[in-house]
Amino acid sequence: MTTALASATGAETGLQTVFSFDLPLGYEDPTGQVHRRGAMRMARARDEIVPLRHPRVRDNEAYLTVLLLARTVTSLGALPAVDAGVIEGLFTPDLAFLQNLYRRINSEGHTHAAVTCPSCHEEFNVDLAGDASGGS
Repeated sequence: MTTALASATGAETGLQTVFSFDLPLGYEDPTGQVHRRGAMRMARARDEIVPLRHPRVRDNEAYLTVLLLARTVTSLGALPAVDAGVIEGLFTPDLAFLQNLYRRINSEGHTHAAVTCPSCHEEFNVDLAGDASGGS
């Protein structure tokens, strides 16, 4: 099962606010190195308010996603920082993965989902962050 990275506040209160993940494909930096493992923190109200004033969001509402992820993805592989340029450089499946992760942790507060095996009909939980080892 996933071990969450804990923020200082989270460690004191038991509230999980940072979630580790593995991107399906990975971000390829300019040197060709691929970065897959990262962490995303829960958004605060400020994270959703401040980008609304950004000129690129006013011109194109879809850019809000880029800024939200750039503010909440706290690490990605060996990159020194995650900014809008990194998020813009993600492959589409990785962007969709992070959008789904953002929605899950900020709506439900966790990355787990109940699923049913289509073959044996067994019910079990999966970690959508991709950290847990799978099996069937």
